[in-house]
Amino acid sequence: MSRAAIIGGGVVGGGWAARFLLNGWDVAVFDPDPDAERKIGEVLDDARASLPALYDRPLPLEGRLSFASSVADAVAGADWVQESVSERLDLKHAVYAEIAAHLPEGGFVASSTSGFKASDLAARGAPVVVVHPFNPVYLLPLAEISGEARYCDGAREVVASIGMHPLVLRKEIDAFIGNRFQEAVWREALWMLEDGIATTSEIDDAIRMSFGLRWAQMGLFETYRIAGGEAGMRAYIEQFGPTLGWPRSKLTDVPELDDALIDTIGRQSDAQSGHQSIRALERLRDDNLVAILRGLRQTGSGAGGVLLEHERSLPEGGEIDGLPITLRKSVPVTWTDYNGHMNEAAYLELGSRATDELMKLIGADAAYIASGKSFFTVDTRIRYLDEVHRGTMLTVTTQLLEAAGKKMKLFHRVTKPDGTLAATIETLLLHTDLTSRRACPPEPQVAAALETLAAAHAGRPAEGAGGTVGQRS
Repeated sequence: MSRAAIIGGGVVGGGWAARFLLNGWDVAVFDPDPDAERKIGEVLDDARASLPALYDRPLPLEGRLSFASSVADAVAGADWVQESVSERLDLKHAVYAEIAAHLPEGGFVASSTSGFKASDLAARGAPVVVVHPFNPVYLLPLAEISGEARYCDGAREVVASIGMHPLVLRKEIDAFIGNRFQEAVWREALWMLEDGIATTSEIDDAIRMSFGLRWAQMGLFETYRIAGGEAGMRAYIEQFGPTLGWPRSKLTDVPELDDALIDTIGRQSDAQSGHQSIRALERLRDDNLVAILRGLRQTGSGAGGVLLEHERSLPEGGEIDGLPITLRKSVPVTWTDYNGHMNEAAYLELGSRATDELMKLIGADAAYIASGKSFFTVDTRIRYLDEVHRGTMLTVTTQLLEAAGKKMKLFHRVTKPDGTLAATIETLLLHTDLTSRRACPPEPQVAAALETLAAAHAGRPAEGAGGTVGQRS
């Protein structure tokens, strides 16, 4: 079992703790704040409800969380040390000196700094590499890495293993890449407030209703390439490049953050979001991110590609009582309704995915479908037996009830972590020729696999099979 030490348990440190824990690492946290345990516990609650919901395979078994009484106790035996203390260079140097005394041979400190260069952090001899995440660390995949090549290589490997996207900087710069962009937008926003052009709410609307959505899936240059039409990026630059010389932006100047401007920002922000607690806003943010990331996952675009790559490394399969596990899935918020329950459409999707996995087991996989044959669903019957809520880890086992000629009848059992049967889904499918769109017998290898599986599952009771409760077809 790998072990991570988190030095500093604030918002970012707590996010790192959650990211490592939910990817199977043991985590030791050191933070002198007497409320650190409570705060990290609340971050973990949010992470447990959101990160597993991004995947269609289960994450590793959660690691063990402990709280150390000193830096030395946290670092002892650690395979990874993440420093997430306040952005004060003197404080970081003092912490590094204490950590370095307990690092193993070849070990290094990964810093969450949002702006200091690795050379500044390592100026007093400690082995430090920048590993800068974005909040919430347990959901957003980017980690900007900078420092000595030997440390960057080690950091890249670990970051990728916990489902993040390592971006190694070609050159050292203050604030790295992501924060440089954020600061540019922040400067412009401050001037718009200072000049009375827009309120905090209007500025946020301008971002989240337009380019923020485009950037989430294509970034900056791909977005502008499309804007250039069929002629591409060169056409875009030829058309809009000259505007860069116009006096539109105030990026080279910053308004003074005097009491009046700070009061304006605070007052408008309170009017915009003050009716919600920070925890409520965090849950809203996480729910929105899960929905967006799962959408990107469908196409493999942007951060969705990182999720798919990480998911391929997660284990799948197994059996329960001799029946194959065809799906293990944490219920995402997008699968719930206004009552907080998993909705009807989600049960159909769950059964559909389990059916897809059973098809792979018998050889009716993507290659088989590409060859022109598949199974089409002609009837589905669902029985809802127990409530299911967001974040519940569901396990689906699949029994082959019938495999005769063109027919394949499946019986999916959906169980909760305590073994409670939450639902059953009975599905009848017909083997189909995709060219003629007519039913036909399966190819010999698939027919043989069906026969073998049917024999293995024969004689097992299928509670409720053939019933009509909750019929969908």
